[in-house]
Amino acid sequence: MRAFEYSGPIETERLVLRAFEPEDLDAVHAMRSDPRVTRYLYWDVHTREESRAALEQRIGFRGILKEGDVLAVAWVERTSGEIVGDLILRCLSTEHSVGELGFVVLPDHQGHGYATEASRAMLSVAFDEIGFHRVVGHLDARNVASARVLEKLGMRREAHFVENEWVKGEWQSDLVYAILDREWRAPGALVTPQPRR
Repeated sequence: MRAFEYSGPIETERLVLRAFEPEDLDAVHAMRSDPRVTRYLYWDVHTREESRAALEQRIGFRGILKEGDVLAVAWVERTSGEIVGDLILRCLSTEHSVGELGFVVLPDHQGHGYATEASRAMLSVAFDEIGFHRVVGHLDARNVASARVLEKLGMRREAHFVENEWVKGEWQSDLVYAILDREWRAPGALVTPQPRR
């Protein structure tokens, strides 16, 4: 596993993945205050001040240097310049070389393949630049759209924990998806060309 510090935007066909900036508060709050976005997440709708605190945290998430570190990027639609989502890569274990992928998409931009496109670019960072052996994704079992994204990335469902967590006043079930570095690099793997820098 290698240390990775964010040094500039990552470009895909339709998106620019860039660091969060203080001026992104309106977009971050739009995501975090929308019940359609937070429905399957651990946190509930945010006040503007809670969104400001989340943004400040994300501004500081600039690289993977040690266990527990997070890289967070906003994904911006090239044509409109709008932020359409929030993407993170977290180092879960340096000993076992495991990362975790997570994403949020603004509802008006769902269904266009942006989450898959942005996540493929982040998986390229995870495997090709950081050198993770394995990347996982955890999600609420009811979140069918996010499960579909992980499957399009070539991730396999490894576990379905039934009512394993008490979240927001109810028992929720958890799905775990994963992909290994060799699977990511295998001929015919579901990957896009390397992101442009």
